[in-house]
Amino acid sequence: MTLFWIILATTVAGVLSIAAAASLSLTVLSRMVNKMVSLSVGVLLATALLHSLPEAFTTPGADISSLFIALLAGLLGFFILEKAALLRHSHHHEHDGHGHHHGHDAESAGKSGWVILLGDGLHNFADGILIAAAFLVDPQIGVLTAVAIALHEIPQEVGDFIILLNAGFSKAKALLYNFISSMMAVIGGVLGYFFLDSAQALIPYVIVLASSSFIYIAVSDLMPQMHRRPKLKESLEQILLIVLGVILVLFISELSHLGHSH
Repeated sequence: MTLFWIILATTVAGVLSIAAAASLSLTVLSRMVNKMVSLSVGVLLATALLHSLPEAFTTPGADISSLFIALLAGLLGFFILEKAALLRHSHHHEHDGHGHHHGHDAESAGKSGWVILLGDGLHNFADGILIAAAFLVDPQIGVLTAVAIALHEIPQEVGDFIILLNAGFSKAKALLYNFISSMMAVIGGVLGYFFLDSAQALIPYVIVLASSSFIYIAVSDLMPQMHRRPKLKESLEQILLIVLGVILVLFISELSHLGHSH
């Protein structure tokens, strides 16, 4: 019976966060993708540096040196993954004789969409293990944990949608791939139920790898795009939106903590 509740909670949490994020990203925000890229940078960096990494590094028994190695390996690994994807696709764009055309930013976003999906999948997988662990302690704590995680995922999923649209994904594809990525929570939940001890030992490393993908995308793909709009007004807009993204994550984190404490 507990397994049923874990599967239900991880599925519902994933679907709700995706639905809420999609209703924002694919309607109102999709018309302002360039501006929203700045918001995504704030959300991704704040999620990684103010929420996920502190959580991983303060896990009881976590080996700090190993976690830093995982962070370094993640950053280099995502660079190599994206490099491989770009090399495979570069012949489409070389020597085409064009200046910076309308879709230039989307093209130069490279294959960042795939990197963000992989990182998000890892993050959701870790969330699933956390939900399973909470249910095994007490079903009520399990429900609260699932709600807190679903809430916290919304700004990050909005960021993911914007990045996918910016990287040239259609709205339908962005929705489908984000949904598949969110279902990794169900796999994490089932694995957590059957192999809780070994699965829980994995959590800090999975979270660190997911965080490395968020940092990598923000710093290597999105920020260079923003530098192509160097005018003062656009630059101030970008800084304000990054700060807004950070505030959004901090606000949702606070709500999540309140949910946990009750």
